[in-house]
Amino acid sequence: MQNVASEVDFHLHTTASDGELTPTELVEAAVQAGVTWLAVTDHDTVAAVPEMQALCSHNGITLVAGVEISSRWQSQDIHVVGLGVDIGQPHFKDHLAAQMQRRRLRALAMGERLEKLGIQGVFQAAAAIAPQGIPARPHFAQALVDAGVCKDRKQAFQRYLAVAKPAYVKTDWPELEQVVNWISAAGGVAVLAHPGRYKLTRTKLGRLVEAFCAAGGQCLEVAVATHSPDMVQYLAGLCVKFGLYASQGSDYHGPSMRWVQLGKMPPLPSCCRPVRDIL
Repeated sequence: MQNVASEVDFHLHTTASDGELTPTELVEAAVQAGVTWLAVTDHDTVAAVPEMQALCSHNGITLVAGVEISSRWQSQDIHVVGLGVDIGQPHFKDHLAAQMQRRRLRALAMGERLEKLGIQGVFQAAAAIAPQGIPARPHFAQALVDAGVCKDRKQAFQRYLAVAKPAYVKTDWPELEQVVNWISAAGGVAVLAHPGRYKLTRTKLGRLVEAFCAAGGQCLEVAVATHSPDMVQYLAGLCVKFGLYASQGSDYHGPSMRWVQLGKMPPLPSCCRPVRDIL
């Protein structure tokens, strides 16, 4: 099962979080890729949505307002995508603002750890290239490259930023159930993001999906660019078992990640109900 071009891509990032393309550039790239339905799902922010609305309409693209929210389940970081959310809903805006504050505190702690390792000024350099001045790990990685500390971003993660590395900081994210409730209250569809990417056994992944359903989750990301054929089929089976819808998304961050292309992912298995049907 190879990645194929699709007219639908419901997992995309821009420079509003850790993507490489501006919202305008992402729409232009979607046009080139033949995508006619897309969701912008930046991390804990919907800042790119307003800029993209008119651009998508002008180019005949249906835009789904989305977001990817970090949560915690049994000490595991879990991402939940919200599709079709009301970005102006006051409580939802407050929740996202709280998420950004958590990100800010994490970034400050990462900067402090790097300083203790003798690497000065990385937080300031990362903040200068990050949206809202709140850097994520890719911004720290770029700052380490720019400072000559690492040869590329991959090395920056391997040496300093990946889980269990010296500058990695664990964040106190809200519980999975809370995040699902935020999305539902904002009129959105809660989607368990890239389930095959978590380092979980199949048994524990099944428990995660069961907990996600119990919390009110409605959909799994089944067709993701980095999911193996076996994982796609396994997740499709979970959708059938739990009565969930299925989503598809590349998780595209930009051209430097050459192994992930906008609009290209495995096809949804025929047993799946596409989430587009309820958006």
